Amino acid sequence: MDKKFLQRIKRRDRVARWVITVGGMAIIASVLLILFLIAQVTFPLFQRPKSQLAGQISLPTGPEIAAPLVTGLDEYLESTFVLRADGSLQYYDLDDGAELARDQIEPPAPGAEVVAAEGLGHLTYGLSWSDGSLTLDQLKITPKFDGAGKRSLERELHRKLSFPPLAEPVRQALGRLDSEGRQTRVSLLEENRILVEQQLVSVDFLGNETAESHSATLEEAAATTITALALDHQGKTLYAGTGNGLLLRWDLRELGSPQLLDQVQAFADGRKITALGLVFGDISLAVGDEKGEVSTWFPVAPAPGEEKVLRSIHTLTKHTAAITAFAPSQRDKSLLSLDADGHIHLDHMTSERHLLGFEAALPLQLFGFAGRGDGLVAMTSAQELLVWRVDNPHPEVSWKTLFENVWYESYEKPELVWQSSSASDDFEPKLSLTPLIFGTLKGTFYAMLLAVPLALLGAIYTSQFGNARLRGVIKPTVEIMAAIPSVIIGFLAALWLAPLIEKSIVALFLSFILIPASFVLSLLLWQWLRQREGLRKIEKGYEFLALAPVLVLAVAIAWVLGPILEQLLFAGDFKLWLFNEAGTRYDPRNSIIISFALGFAVIPIIFTIAEDALSNVPTSLKAASLALGASRWQTVWRVILPSASPGIFAGVMIGFGRAIGETMIVLMATGNTPIIDISMFNGMRPMSANIAVEIPEAPVGSSLFRVLFLSAVILFIITFVLNTVAEVVRQNLRKKYGRF
Repeated sequence: MDKKFLQRIKRRDRVARWVITVGGMAIIASVLLILFLIAQVTFPLFQRPKSQLAGQISLPTGPEIAAPLVTGLDEYLESTFVLRADGSLQYYDLDDGAELARDQIEPPAPGAEVVAAEGLGHLTYGLSWSDGSLTLDQLKITPKFDGAGKRSLERELHRKLSFPPLAEPVRQALGRLDSEGRQTRVSLLEENRILVEQQLVSVDFLGNETAESHSATLEEAAATTITALALDHQGKTLYAGTGNGLLLRWDLRELGSPQLLDQVQAFADGRKITALGLVFGDISLAVGDEKGEVSTWFPVAPAPGEEKVLRSIHTLTKHTAAITAFAPSQRDKSLLSLDADGHIHLDHMTSERHLLGFEAALPLQLFGFAGRGDGLVAMTSAQELLVWRVDNPHPEVSWKTLFENVWYESYEKPELVWQSSSASDDFEPKLSLTPLIFGTLKGTFYAMLLAVPLALLGAIYTSQFGNARLRGVIKPTVEIMAAIPSVIIGFLAALWLAPLIEKSIVALFLSFILIPASFVLSLLLWQWLRQREGLRKIEKGYEFLALAPVLVLAVAIAWVLGPILEQLLFAGDFKLWLFNEAGTRYDPRNSIIISFALGFAVIPIIFTIAEDALSNVPTSLKAASLALGASRWQTVWRVILPSASPGIFAGVMIGFGRAIGETMIVLMATGNTPIIDISMFNGMRPMSANIAVEIPEAPVGSSLFRVLFLSAVILFIITFVLNTVAEVVRQNLRKKYGRF
């Protein structure tokens, strides 16, 4: 052979080898880059929150200066303010600590001073005055822009409500104004009596106002000392804690008729409850005690149909001293707690994460949370204001909320739930990935349950028993099935197949019995008929021509008998019987639908690869087996299948990966219900469909956005692990059964 020709061949081989190597490495690098990019979006979920001291302001002190009672921040973190006992409101710049302005809250009576203040959120405060009156005052801070586009903050005091003085001494007073105009004042009097005053002002169509007033005294806790009170923002539920660990709850919705709902011994050792506070949303109650423990409670029914009672749900980070005050976030379920030693903890209720701790050289006394939850101001015992900037983007995400049972508000028990959005702002995000992982595996299982037997049996018949001309028709036809867009399959499954099966579910189950039975009976009959010389010719690769009418007839019989059996066995309604007897609902888009739809999409892949592997087994092995006296089936079972097992296994695993990653079919045909139920009559929500549903509405950078990318990482890892295990198994099969 010409040497130049050989050199040219070798040179081309080297070039081809380098091109293939570079291309393969580029593909691997691209896959790793994709994994890196989606993991990069996910990584901030697991970063610890951060805080940074942004300012220190020394307040003026002296005997002539009234004591500070309230401190807070504007939502732009540009200024802080201090409310003093004389009703003066002073604003300070965070950059240089200079006093910006000063306002005076008008007292309800001349000479009255503020004796206590309660933060109600959104810079609204309930102020108790020395004359026994109570006012609700709000500080409004709005941005203003001049002609040059420069922004400034405009501050305005607004009195929302004023309650008249009481004739007797008041230990603590709480006031509320709900969205319907109902006014509620709760006053803790001497001897542990609680006075509830309510007034509803209504306006008729002529504009005339009518006031309906009621008052009632609560004496259920008179035998002990009330140490803490809390009232929800609508003034409809009142909580009280006592010195011996008793927790009480009243319903104030009926004017003038408070109803005691709970009287619970919160702690077995009877320790003192020192602070109460409502978490954002007014469903959960934060309880602090003299040992520094913080827990959250909300009503739960002990059993279905019974009245709800308060129950301890979450336990947050313990303090070193008694809890003195709470401040909830106005954005999520985060909660600030202050103890008697002057330490502040920031925890998230749902995830039970300890987010941050704040402390200073001197004990902290007063504190306020910024409206956006990104800032904290606290005053030390030396009347120095400390301001922290808080970076806490994903407090609700933890390993527990993603993969473990969590007890959510208004739920009867801890559950695995995915529910990313709601109509209310105080929604508690439920971002458990476990139902989505389960849905992915469930949909794949039911799809493979149908696809694997049909694809493998079809491949065995086509390659080993079918006629060559038959193979030339069947294989291209099945391969064309793979070219059908998945959206078309999902569309047909949702709008045509699902209603059809819903109407004929009993007929479908009956066909699962009649088809195998008719198949076995037809084979027995065929063994008798094949003794005739004329029928033996059909056996040479065209047996299905005799079998197909039998299978069609079995389906037709099942279709006819299905309604009759449903009427006889299930009173004409299988779905109602299923719900009454088994407690299972029939979802029209269920696992049966997904097994047909997704199985239809997976069959061509498994069939093609398995058929190629079976056809590539050397004919010498088959001839040797037949020559030794083995039957055709014995040859297939003992020789062909083991030799082709690496390829068959590879086809099954590729089909498995195809089923796991499918999006459009499962999106349209599963019902998208993120529940954990193995029943074939219920739907599911796989991770791929969940990403397609949620990602268009997820704000970029939000917890939902990053959790969706985390689910993509998990899907990637599952596929990678499956493919790796499949390759290891395939290589072991190749070593055992040779190179085929």
